[in-house]
Amino acid sequence: MITAFDIGGTSIKFGIVDQEGKILFKSSFPSDIHIGGERIIRKIIQQIGLLEKDWQIEGVAVSTAGQIDSHEGMVVHATDNIPNYTGLEIKSMIERETGLPAEVENDVNCTALGEYWKGAARDSNDFLCLTLGTGIGGALFLNGSLYTGDTFGAGEIGHMSLYPGGRPCTCGNSGCYEQYASTSALQRSVDELFKEETDLRHFFEKVRESDIGSLEVFHKWVEDLATGLQSTVHVLNPSLIVVGGGISEQGDLLIQQIIKSVEPKIMPNHRRRLEIVAAEHGNDANLIGAAKHFFDSKHIRK
Repeated sequence: MITAFDIGGTSIKFGIVDQEGKILFKSSFPSDIHIGGERIIRKIIQQIGLLEKDWQIEGVAVSTAGQIDSHEGMVVHATDNIPNYTGLEIKSMIERETGLPAEVENDVNCTALGEYWKGAARDSNDFLCLTLGTGIGGALFLNGSLYTGDTFGAGEIGHMSLYPGGRPCTCGNSGCYEQYASTSALQRSVDELFKEETDLRHFFEKVRESDIGSLEVFHKWVEDLATGLQSTVHVLNPSLIVVGGGISEQGDLLIQQIIKSVEPKIMPNHRRRLEIVAAEHGNDANLIGAAKHFFDSKHIRK
């Protein structure tokens, strides 16, 4: 068994995962991302030491934001959301301090791996995994394998240009997809509608009640989401799109509206066998996917 960590903006989730992908134990602690990349990894190393008192751990798997060189286990590029993260050699740092083998992979890639191994993408060889949150993350599974690109940057669909010259983005460009179709973009529109900070659960209750203002905001957001998917589907021609992130918990309300908005936008051949589904494992998919990446890298029987 191994220990897996998922580094998020608010918390670091972790657990013990066996070779069958079963999470035997899980918990979390605050990520405190303002302290910077190296100190975050030191917090993880400290937690590994505590886990070893109760579990026989064979290795460490890490899921994290950023463009990750999954061979070397280092951060190729990351935004300033986590200070001093770019260039950090996570794998070697953990291995040196713990004596355990470690592997590191991008968080959305881990979502895709987890859903492919044990979730909504079982046995699907060509699919797109889309996570909606503060930004929009993407991961590509092509011909039965995770596709990471030449420099480990594939899947950055959140930074497609949706409205050129539009809202400024953290990547340095403007009008990016995630500035209009992420959960945070929806939150901004919802707060403007209600003229105060409003929990999205309340907003979706109003949508289900057919509140006119809420429906208008919801449909506009889904239309932007669908327009981005239109380009992605035409380029990749996937058989499946798996939608993850906390908002996927809205289930059929969200998925059916996405399907309704996407289908008229794409060519007949591209929609002939396309399915759009919600992720099955939520945040657990990242822990499961990180474990799968470790087992695959170490050639341990799954």
